[in-house]
Amino acid sequence: MSVLTETYTLTNGVKIPKVAFGTWQIPNGEPAYNSVKVALENGYRHIDTAKAYGNEKSVGQAIRDSGIDRKDIFVTSKLPAEIKTYEGALKAFDETMADLDIDYLDLYIIHAPWPWGEIGKNCDQGNLDAWRALEEVYASGRVRAIGVSNFAVRDLENLLPNAKVKPMVNQIQYYVGFTEPKITKYSEDNGLLIVAYSPLATGRMLTNEHVVAIAKKYDVTTAQLAIRFCIENGALPLPKAVTPAHIVSNKELDFTISAEDMAVLNSLADTTNGSNHNPTQG
Repeated sequence: MSVLTETYTLTNGVKIPKVAFGTWQIPNGEPAYNSVKVALENGYRHIDTAKAYGNEKSVGQAIRDSGIDRKDIFVTSKLPAEIKTYEGALKAFDETMADLDIDYLDLYIIHAPWPWGEIGKNCDQGNLDAWRALEEVYASGRVRAIGVSNFAVRDLENLLPNAKVKPMVNQIQYYVGFTEPKITKYSEDNGLLIVAYSPLATGRMLTNEHVVAIAKKYDVTTAQLAIRFCIENGALPLPKAVTPAHIVSNKELDFTISAEDMAVLNSLADTTNGSNHNPTQG
């Protein structure tokens, strides 16, 4: 059985495939359409996009053209980080649904607790207002689960006591050597599944000598080891690829990493130079 058919269960009982196919930085049009098409043809059943990526139309078209039953594909999208009003969030959700042109969304999340141009800005009230809109679309049945992304502990401490429906996931930067332990523990203690974006650190950790050595031991690529590492830690990896060869290779994850090697991987200092870190997290 492929790991692509395995699932985690969110706190509301919704099952979410353990590996997602990411579409960040894949342009709308043929690049996004073809990459999602290849991913679905090769067994991926969780597709992650966002309004901010600008590719929802092509992602939705590929999903509709796949011939796969809608219920068998888990689709995630995101509320733009800049939108911090109730009305704005409802409008953005409607636009996402129109662009994707699918009957419902499986997971909708707040992309960040602050605008990307103002990282670290206090938007506590705006996050509560936006979350109220997500709760509304969740209650309507148009989305099966809701969550957040890039939320630090303080952001969750603001949201959780005021939420009628608690977020079900926190999508954060997460890779070997940078697993954001404080955010991860707080999220998991409060029932949020960690979704690991940039599990390959946008390729920056693939030449790390320690990771390379352990990958050779298992006769797998460093990318495969890095993605499997997330699963072994109970996180949901979100690898992105454009070339068919990488899309296919990244799904070859039917191996396990020993407890001893996981201990080594979890003990590593940052496997990149750290230049791409979100400065509010760690």
